[in-house]
Amino acid sequence: MLLPLLFVLAFANAPGTLSKKERKFAREHLRETKKDLLQAVSKLSETQLKWKASPEKWSVEECVKHIAASEQMMWQTMENGLSQAPNPEKRAEIKFTDEQLIKGVQDRTSKFQAPEPIQPRNSPFQNTAEALQSFKTNRDKAIRYVKDTQEDLRNHVINFPVGVMDAYQMILLMSAHCNRHTQQIREVMADPNFPKE
Repeated sequence: MLLPLLFVLAFANAPGTLSKKERKFAREHLRETKKDLLQAVSKLSETQLKWKASPEKWSVEECVKHIAASEQMMWQTMENGLSQAPNPEKRAEIKFTDEQLIKGVQDRTSKFQAPEPIQPRNSPFQNTAEALQSFKTNRDKAIRYVKDTQEDLRNHVINFPVGVMDAYQMILLMSAHCNRHTQQIREVMADPNFPKE
């Protein structure tokens, strides 16, 4: 009886796996930012989705397309990183904590140019509905993954355009990035010229 219990305890706290606190935080952040985005766009008409404050600004639809394409790209980057051998020696190259990463990405006072492949004009999605379906599928996959994975996410360090981070931080980047552009969507909707219907 004691042996199976010891095995379960050892597996639950296996070295290199995420702590309960890390799993809980990531899952909640992923769920919360998913819910916020879906709520923000759920009742918008086609006219409202496509409206732009000016030619160089993004519409709500373009923000959604960008979020969905970005999540696909980030997931692919993380999977590629995890397919390589762990590289804990590169952890010293990570220049920010989880909290700093989230705060920095969600801060809309700093503006960035999205990489060309994930610019809305290059989107693989025809419309908001397609983009949202992709987003929901990928986001649900990420939530399930964080719940169950035994991968050593902290010791797979990945080079990404916004900086060097571990695979766990890539997951936090997904949710923080979604929050950033949900804020942008709300900014579009707050414009006094935004269509009433």
